[in-house]
Amino acid sequence: MDTLSTPQVSALLGRADVELIDVRSVDAYNGWRLQHEARGGHIRGARSLPCKWTRYIDWPDILREKRIDPQSYLILYGNSDDQVGMVANRLKRAGYSNLALYNSFISQWCQDPSKPMQKLSRYRDLIPARYLYSVLNKINDGNTILCHVHYQNPDSYTSGHIPGAIDLDTNKLEDPQTWNRRSPEELKKALEECGITTDTTVILYGKFSSPHNNQPFPGSNAGHLGAMRAGVILRYAGVKEVKILNGGLQAWIDESYALSTEWVKKKPVTEFRAPIPLHPEYFTNIDKAKGILKDPLCNLVCVRSRKEYKGEVSGYNYINKKGRIPGAVFAEGGSDAYHMENYRNVDHTTKEYHQIETMWNNVGITPDKHNSFYCGTGWRASEAFMNAWFMGYHNISVFDGGWFEWSNDPTNPVITK
Repeated sequence: MDTLSTPQVSALLGRADVELIDVRSVDAYNGWRLQHEARGGHIRGARSLPCKWTRYIDWPDILREKRIDPQSYLILYGNSDDQVGMVANRLKRAGYSNLALYNSFISQWCQDPSKPMQKLSRYRDLIPARYLYSVLNKINDGNTILCHVHYQNPDSYTSGHIPGAIDLDTNKLEDPQTWNRRSPEELKKALEECGITTDTTVILYGKFSSPHNNQPFPGSNAGHLGAMRAGVILRYAGVKEVKILNGGLQAWIDESYALSTEWVKKKPVTEFRAPIPLHPEYFTNIDKAKGILKDPLCNLVCVRSRKEYKGEVSGYNYINKKGRIPGAVFAEGGSDAYHMENYRNVDHTTKEYHQIETMWNNVGITPDKHNSFYCGTGWRASEAFMNAWFMGYHNISVFDGGWFEWSNDPTNPVITK
């Protein structure tokens, strides 16, 4: 394999037949400086293919999903020669032979401000497990609260949680009859009971446990989706600093950090210290959703599974009607109502944001429009919202009622094929 110099890489940048491959963690790719890099982020146009993923049996699927062309000239770079070499060897075994190495990313590219780099706009709101570990002594100090989010599944918490985390049941934040967010008064009470004020930094994560729709309550095993849902509701309520642990509990376990089974007692506060909701614009009701469908500067974005979108299944064991909302833009979701493979990597971290951006741009979802996301009841829509938030979108919302509310009114039009 060739070993390229910084001038050689610079000269190849932007060529259609060249792909730069960043083998560092997704968090470093997004912008976190985890190895004392002079600048955070990745070389402009580079793809994320972390060395960590080489140990997964899904490696061929990862390459296909990434659409990395075996005929392209692939330039690999990272923090260490060993990691770059591991990825290069796996690529060779997968039939990628046109490879080159760039070993001066940290020592030269990051050091030179004239060399183009990119980062996720709000990467600081999507935190790595290593960062959380470094600030664990600040948890529950009155300024920062860590929440293990679940849906009526305390065993998810007691079986092992990040030390210092309190449990947060999504039933405290949304009504289990409609699955819409709770009233401002109810949210105020729930947040104050958790010790959360408008100025508290709240870090959220959940546990993924392979939910399946034939279970009575599949959402109980989709905790990290619940964390995304909680993230939108807390921002709507008025919590100024809401952060998501990238990859959820799995990211913590992957770093071999210890878990705790101790039940952490909440420290209630007497006042949230801001009117709720401070950001009502983050949610859209059904009347506004109908208006969005008529506005060329807006998108009502469906992030349900393809089978739901086609009307083959309703997606839920408590929703009977099948179909989709006419005029909505389809932006994928996952294999069913409790998975988000189109937005997550194999290790449950958020997908490379360039991939999401391309997927959205292809169907007209752009930051200059108001994009309101919907799914069945709000969880997957919340994950799409949070991805848009991380990417720096401003005019975004969740259509809270989603397919559940829309399909319950027989006067609303529905497409079933």
